[in-house]
Amino acid sequence: MLHEPVQQQLLSLGLKAAASASARMQLSDEQIEALSALLESEVLERQGKAQNQRLKLAKLGQRAHPSDVDLRTARQLSKATWQRLMSLNWLKQHQHLLFIGPTGIGKSYLACALAKAAIDQKHSVRYLRMPRLQEELALVRAQGKLSLWLKNMSRIPLLILDDFGLIPMSQNDQPLLLELIEDRYQSGSLIINSQLPTKLWHDQFADKTLADAIMDRIVHNAEKIELKGESMRKNPAQTS
Repeated sequence: MLHEPVQQQLLSLGLKAAASASARMQLSDEQIEALSALLESEVLERQGKAQNQRLKLAKLGQRAHPSDVDLRTARQLSKATWQRLMSLNWLKQHQHLLFIGPTGIGKSYLACALAKAAIDQKHSVRYLRMPRLQEELALVRAQGKLSLWLKNMSRIPLLILDDFGLIPMSQNDQPLLLELIEDRYQSGSLIINSQLPTKLWHDQFADKTLADAIMDRIVHNAEKIELKGESMRKNPAQTS
């Protein structure tokens, strides 16, 4: 009978029939070891492809890695806070993160670093800059694929909305933002980056009732992290 690890490898690859048949085979330790090595190669190959697919889907704005985040920079992000965010408990509990701070403080890098951590733990992610979001909405409208686009977005555990409030969304797109956020209720998380204090977000929407609904779904289930300090772009050595 095959050793238990080999049985688990076959099952993890979806080879249920092979696992069942192999359980009745009498193989030597050397044969089992060789088979295990072959299966491990297949597992690693599939994991690598899946990781590349998640990275491609994410379309991250920056190539960021959690270990490269500079916690020495004076922007009021403590090591303890970063380690807590890196645990991804907020993602597992379907909570949101709001990074608020001036331009150049590293909001996008932090969001992309957390996205990379989520991807490494096999979560799907999608990064969207708000100006580009409007372009994407216009495209899927023209293609008649808006409903499909919203459905696909609802299946992604983590969405990043960068540069929130940088430019006002068109009135036609604002209700779609509500749908995008509503679909995440108790099933997904948001990371929102903005230069604007949250108290000014309400004014970004023409319809105040719609603004109330959007703000209610974002702010009341979110942790706000306010970053302060000078732009990190002033020092080329600081990129995170």
